[in-house]
Amino acid sequence: MNQRRKLLVVLGASLLATPFGSFAQKPGKVWRVGFLGPRKIVDVDTDVHFGAFRPAMRALGYVEGKNLIVEWRFADGKVERLPGLARELVNLKVDVIVAVATPSTLAAQKATTTIPIVMVNIGDPVGQGFARTLSHPGGNITGLSIMSGEFGPKHLEMLLSAAPKVSRVSVLMNRENAIHATLLKEVEAAAAKRNVKILPVEARTPEDIDKAFGAMAKEKSQAFIVAQHPIFIQQTGQIAQLAAKNRLPSIAGTREYAEAGGLISYGASNADGFRRSASYVDKIFKGAKPADLPVEQPTKFELVINRKTAKALGLTIPQSLLISADRVID
Repeated sequence: MNQRRKLLVVLGASLLATPFGSFAQKPGKVWRVGFLGPRKIVDVDTDVHFGAFRPAMRALGYVEGKNLIVEWRFADGKVERLPGLARELVNLKVDVIVAVATPSTLAAQKATTTIPIVMVNIGDPVGQGFARTLSHPGGNITGLSIMSGEFGPKHLEMLLSAAPKVSRVSVLMNRENAIHATLLKEVEAAAAKRNVKILPVEARTPEDIDKAFGAMAKEKSQAFIVAQHPIFIQQTGQIAQLAAKNRLPSIAGTREYAEAGGLISYGASNADGFRRSASYVDKIFKGAKPADLPVEQPTKFELVINRKTAKALGLTIPQSLLISADRVID
């Protein structure tokens, strides 16, 4: 056997001995998602909102440690930290940034005009300059709206249905949030038809929330509406406790509020928004451009009534509300 034939035999034998897995293609791209949130998160997996994202990504075929890396960044309720955290994600060269609520989306928008941004739970994307139109965003931002400004009149209606003798209602809000100004106008217009006085009270920090209840007492408020805001979601327990202490009927936009002891909660499902954000990320990974992906509005709404709290306040919840509730807490 000549040298050339010996070489071919040796090569052939070595190839046959090589495991078939070695012929497989190189592993595909490992996608990197930057997640930017304004409030404090103790555990992503157990958080009722953020916890919906990972399972949704897994259902679409993305497994962390295999073909997905998620860079979590949370501001712990200090929105002034968001710009720096957004820049961190840009420097990491993530493929997509998922930005939660207005402050995070604004920080991400200022940090990059090229990395796709999927916004989650934004009150008015067009009015806040995140999208040209809902049907055609036009830039590097798309995602999900929650129509928070439109819930104000509905919240007032439900609150007055549960507490019909109320004539002075406060709105716990933050004027720095443009959506809150819209919500206040909508609530005031609805209240004028019911001869109800609306009393705005502001809060930006947990300490401000305590002061806000002092302002409600001074204004002789008889009930209050909680505007949707990251700091208020983070301080759900604090607000519910103060509502009970001051014996004030109240309503907020997230189900956790009623579950924490507030009287009523009604709004778009935040968990559903996080779940649906995964489909945007998937489409972008597959080549879709944010500019061409329509901004979607809520499809799932939740009404939770705490009848135990109603009894403590001496209120009887109308049967019409109870029938409509997704959950009644006794």
